[in-house]
Amino acid sequence: MLNFSRWTIFAIILPLAIGVLCAVPSFLPDSVVNRLPGFMQTRVNLGLDLSGGSHLLLEASTQDVAKQRLTNMEEQVRTELRRADPRIAIGDISSRDGKLSFMVREPSQVDAAVERIRQLTQGAALTGQRDFNVEVVNSSTIVITPTSAGINNAVKSAMEVATEVIRKRIDEMGTREPTIQQQGDNRIVVQVPGLQDPKALKDLLGQTAKLEFKLVDFTANPAEVAQGRAPVGSEVLPYPDNPSGVPLIAVKRQVMVSGEDLTDATQGYDQSNQAIVNIRFNGSGGRKFGQVTSQNVNRPFAIILDGKVLSAPNINEPILGGSAQISGNFTVESANQLAIALRSGKLPVALTVVEERTVGPGLGADSIRAGLIASIIAVVAVAIFMFVSYGRFGMYANLAVAINVAVILGVMGMLGATLTLPGIAGFVLTIGTAVDANVLIYERIREERRRGRNVVQSIEHGYKEASRTIFEANVTHAIAGGIMLALGSGPVKGFAIVLLIGIATSVFTAVTFTRMVVANWVRRTRPTDITI
Repeated sequence: MLNFSRWTIFAIILPLAIGVLCAVPSFLPDSVVNRLPGFMQTRVNLGLDLSGGSHLLLEASTQDVAKQRLTNMEEQVRTELRRADPRIAIGDISSRDGKLSFMVREPSQVDAAVERIRQLTQGAALTGQRDFNVEVVNSSTIVITPTSAGINNAVKSAMEVATEVIRKRIDEMGTREPTIQQQGDNRIVVQVPGLQDPKALKDLLGQTAKLEFKLVDFTANPAEVAQGRAPVGSEVLPYPDNPSGVPLIAVKRQVMVSGEDLTDATQGYDQSNQAIVNIRFNGSGGRKFGQVTSQNVNRPFAIILDGKVLSAPNINEPILGGSAQISGNFTVESANQLAIALRSGKLPVALTVVEERTVGPGLGADSIRAGLIASIIAVVAVAIFMFVSYGRFGMYANLAVAINVAVILGVMGMLGATLTLPGIAGFVLTIGTAVDANVLIYERIREERRRGRNVVQSIEHGYKEASRTIFEANVTHAIAGGIMLALGSGPVKGFAIVLLIGIATSVFTAVTFTRMVVANWVRRTRPTDITI
């Protein structure tokens, strides 16, 4: 058991050397790390509590989700009944009281209309209940009511999409290691280390980025529009930068092209050197935009973002290139933020900031200083204890602990893990427990010497018999750490990550590495007795 071939020694030293090497960039300044090869730029990222940064808690309105589902269902009903053969004619669709209702003009087509509409509904997850109930009232009026199960399922889906959209937007900002996770049914926690001014982040995340192009209803009576009334088939929207001075405008409810047809959005400048957003449509969006602009030359159309009209330019000629420009008194920063929001996709639900915290870099520096002091004290205390208790073998254990700490940092760097204040606590705990294995081994060696075994036999039996106990003890540790990693969040996860990495590396360094060092010492000196 104490015989180590050259290949075995190489197989032990190589991963430890790689781990130590990967830990080095974490102690170097950014200017030096940026000049290193890509595979060497493995740094441990500091969490919000260590580097400072911004913490936001966003909340979604379930009412917005229900309203959007109702609007989508209205469009689907119109399209489905229009495609029926023969076509099913209906009256105006009302959306009062959170439900859709309309009258079928031909009573003999009511059953056919109900059948086609029910095909648009589906069973909600888990409950099996349909997401919409379809009923006939007064023989010719159809009422479509969203169910609670359908709304809950829609909220869950919307939150999953919103979390991913937020992740894309923050990644576009170039921040490092943000934490974005859902909390409860309708909240999202966003933590961005290193960002001291959250205003730009709030502005970016506060944009739903729902982009729509609609025709302006030039037949609407300006006096009624000023009072918020629009003709049937149109709606009144706010237009803050209306050249006429009236902050309202009437537009058709039908969407020409939406932001879902975009493939790219970039900040640019127009001929007057004003900041704009250049957008490009996909094939389908480009064809629809070209067709609508060809049919409506010399008519204005509205560019609408999150329910507000940015501008309403006139269609002077068909726009057939699949691209367009968005103007609206932008600054370069606001145009760039809008481009980021459009590239990452629209949020399925509006989010509001319900909690905001900013952690200063000074507080983070204090946390790091306190963590370093605690770690140094722990290392020194453990090293003194091991040396006093076990002499030469204690120094081997101390060497293993030092390598273990560096390897943990290296592994965290390779995994792109984030070190938090609880993670430092995990470090300190790992330092204390890393020598447990060596204590078990050395005490077992003492017992074997008392039983009369020679040096080599005592060392062999000490490592062999103690390894089983060490393995079982660390498996229980790993189970606890795995549960914390799976079920915990934020600080708990940070602690669990360091703990799990420390368990794996400490077993390797305390058992395998020290056994190799002890075997090499025995082979070189051939001692007749050992003092532990």
